[in-house]
Amino acid sequence: MFKKLLSMIVVATMVLSLAACGTKKEATTETTATETTATDAVATEAPAAEQTTKGIPMEDFKVGVIHIGDPADGAGYTFAHDQGIVAMQAALGLSDDQVIRKNNVNDTDAVAIRTAIEECIEEGADIIFGTSWGYMDTMEQLAAEYPDVVFSHASGYKSNGTNFNNYFGRIYQARYLAGIAAGMKTQSDMIGFVAAMGIDNSEVTGGINAFAMGVESVNPDAKVYVKVTNTWFDPTLEGQAAEALLDLGCDVIAQHADTTAPQMAAQNRGVWGCGYNSDMTKDAPSAHLTAPIWNWGVYYTMAAKAVLEGTWTGENYYGGMAEGLVDISPLSANCAEGTQEAIDAAKQKIIGGFKIFEGDLYDNQGNQVCKAGEFISDADITGAMNWYYKTVEVK
Repeated sequence: MFKKLLSMIVVATMVLSLAACGTKKEATTETTATETTATDAVATEAPAAEQTTKGIPMEDFKVGVIHIGDPADGAGYTFAHDQGIVAMQAALGLSDDQVIRKNNVNDTDAVAIRTAIEECIEEGADIIFGTSWGYMDTMEQLAAEYPDVVFSHASGYKSNGTNFNNYFGRIYQARYLAGIAAGMKTQSDMIGFVAAMGIDNSEVTGGINAFAMGVESVNPDAKVYVKVTNTWFDPTLEGQAAEALLDLGCDVIAQHADTTAPQMAAQNRGVWGCGYNSDMTKDAPSAHLTAPIWNWGVYYTMAAKAVLEGTWTGENYYGGMAEGLVDISPLSANCAEGTQEAIDAAKQKIIGGFKIFEGDLYDNQGNQVCKAGEFISDADITGAMNWYYKTVEVK
């Protein structure tokens, strides 16, 4: 087959970095942040990668993907990832039998994960995408066992610089925009947020904070109330968490949850919501405002093409709105008047360099988390943001 090569990026530093301002920080120093690119924001200094892989004949090339849910759900996390796989397949001209899908693979079951991945390998997969956080450790182990297969893991922080990398992006940018829609729509100034994980998970916490900051930018009187499910995928618990927030008086329900259950709960109660991963307006037409969405095809096409053509370098990937990886779904008719204009202006600021987590910022315990003239790095947002913004409360 082919050999993989040294990476220029190691994202394990994401979990070791401190939640402080700057692009790179030592544990005992503070620095003023400087501009970063889509990839160097989460990079450590490392030698430039060298291409050593060999291309694969198109007719022999196969892609595997491990899903926590079923794309047939038609909305949500797995659906969004699979739409990216569909886009990759179309872009590269792959036949259906060149894409191997393993659906409904529980990301807490190491045996099921290993079985699904090894089945992909047995069927000839050259690159395998693992789309859920809980696949990370098993993919790391299998990457060592199968050095001629590329393992690419969504989110997380582990990689080996050769045949095991991770990919994610600045979804917090889209969450900020969704927060604007929520802040302009709420009448009670109480906005609920169904969270998959608690404050220790920086991916979820950073998204909540960005959403709350978007809300505050248009409605400084509003607060965001968080209910944690402690699971990445559970429609029942997601719906129950939304109901609890609605009982508090929240009239907009946002989410970092895989399914449409929180949006359905909002619709059933006659209020509004902001979904996640895909446009959920068709699922909750009288409630849904907009959703932070992923255009995973941007990454899947690039990664699969690199393996196919022999240009794979093992780098980690971290894109954002400027790269087209993240965005929000089209605003529904449920949005307040002027929402589109406010979001368009904010989006242009973000693309133009606005960091969101910049300037004089405080957490909900009164601690200063960023100073004027500085910003919080992507590494810290993704790996060390274990605090809630000042307008966030946990219920």
